[in-house]
Amino acid sequence: MSTPALVADFYRHIWHAGNRSAAGELLAEDFLFRGSLAVETRGLDRFWDYVREVRSALADFHCDILECVCEAQSAFAKMQFSGLHVGEFRGYRPTGLPLRWLGAALFHFEAGRIRRLWVLGDLAALDAMLGSQAGATHTRTG
Repeated sequence: MSTPALVADFYRHIWHAGNRSAAGELLAEDFLFRGSLAVETRGLDRFWDYVREVRSALADFHCDILECVCEAQSAFAKMQFSGLHVGEFRGYRPTGLPLRWLGAALFHFEAGRIRRLWVLGDLAALDAMLGSQAGATHTRTG
């Protein structure tokens, strides 16, 4: 099956372009988000804070849809996330090096908008990459 336009637009306009107004057009007002980086948000403002945080830590942040399966009011996408590590991210100081990891996203639609999104990411591989990069300094406590 092909990727629904709503899913493609979500990544293209919100994550890639950083277009805040697109969030109001594509997402339900009480949008529920559970991200792979252990963040849960309700509503557009809190979600947008998360988007800004990730995009500031990872320059040229990009989400590639590798596969997408749709049924009724849901879609499930296999993803590849990437960006240049330019700000503190997951407790690691910036390395200036590229990051790339896999994940999956489960979308639920309602009234032509994304109502809920649950994302899983391969955080073990991401943390291993961050920890092994030359010059990476871990600042996480605990």
